[in-house]
Amino acid sequence: MHYNKKSKWLILFGLLPGTIIYLIVAVIPIFISGYLSFFEWNGLSPLKYIGFENYKDIFTDSLFWNSVKNNIFIIISGLLGTIPLGLGTALLLNRKLKGIKFFRMALFLPIVISAVIISLIWGFVFNSEYGLINNFLDLIGLSSLKQNWLGDPSVSMISICITYIWANFGFYFIIFLAAIQTIPKEIIEAAQIDGANAWERIWNVILPSIKETLIVAVIFSISNSFRAFDLIFAMTGGGPANSTDVMTIYMYQKTFLNMNFGYGSAVSIIILLFSLIVIVSIQALANKEIKFKSKKVRKLRFLNPASSSKGVN
Repeated sequence: MHYNKKSKWLILFGLLPGTIIYLIVAVIPIFISGYLSFFEWNGLSPLKYIGFENYKDIFTDSLFWNSVKNNIFIIISGLLGTIPLGLGTALLLNRKLKGIKFFRMALFLPIVISAVIISLIWGFVFNSEYGLINNFLDLIGLSSLKQNWLGDPSVSMISICITYIWANFGFYFIIFLAAIQTIPKEIIEAAQIDGANAWERIWNVILPSIKETLIVAVIFSISNSFRAFDLIFAMTGGGPANSTDVMTIYMYQKTFLNMNFGYGSAVSIIILLFSLIVIVSIQALANKEIKFKSKKVRKLRFLNPASSSKGVN
C-alpha cells in the first residue's frame, strides 16, 4: 500500500500520544529503577551510593533463589499446562457443535475475572476444613489423602500452579482458536481425502500452519510467568514459610515491607534481565529453525526448477 508524506505524518501524529504514555509508564521507570539499584534508599532519607552491593546481596540471599525456583515452577506450569490445555480445547471446539458458543465463552471466562475473585474461588476449593477437594476425598473414602493444600509448604506451590493454569489457559484457547480458523479448510479436507486420520491432520497440517502463533504463545507465557504476582499474593502472600514466593513477591517484600527501594529496584532489574535472556533465547531458536526451513525450501527449488511454478509440498 502506498502512503504519501501527509498520511505518514498523520499516522505518526496518531501514534504519538500512545508512545508518550508508554515511555512514561513503562520505559522511563526501567531507567529510574536501574539508577536506584546502585543506591541504598528507604524512600525518605538521602540517596547513599553503594555500587553493586544490592546485586551482591541479592545473589547471596537464599530466599531470592527460592523465589527463582518457584518462578521456574510457574514457567513450567505455563508451558506444560496452559499452552497444551489451550491448544487442546481449541482443537476440540473448532467444529460445529450444539451450544459451542456457550463452551467458548465459559472457557474464556477466567480471563475476565479479577485475580482476587479467582483466589477466593480456589481458596474455597483448597480449604483444609470445608474445601471441595477434601470433602470430595472424604466422600469417596480417601480421607488419608486430605491435605492443607495452601498451608503445607510441600504442596502449596502445586496448588498455586493448578490455579495459575486454570486462570490463564482460556487466553491461549482464544489465540489458538483464532489461528486454527485461519487455516484454509481445503488443506484439511485434502489431507482427509488422502487418508490422514485426526492425529495426522493435527500433527502434519494444523500445527505447522500455526507454528508462528505457537512461538508467540510460548514467549508470552514465559513473560507472563515472570510477572506473576496478584494471584499468588492474594492466595498465600508468598507463604507458608516463603514456599510460594516468586521474584515479584520477593521484590514487593524487600521494597515496601522492608522499605529498601534501592534493593527492590535491583531485584526488578534482575527480573527484567532474566526474562529478556529467556525470551531472546527462544526467539533465536525459533528464528534459526525458520531460516533452516527456508534454506531447505530454496535448495529443493534449485534442484527442481519446475517446483518453483507448481509449489513445493
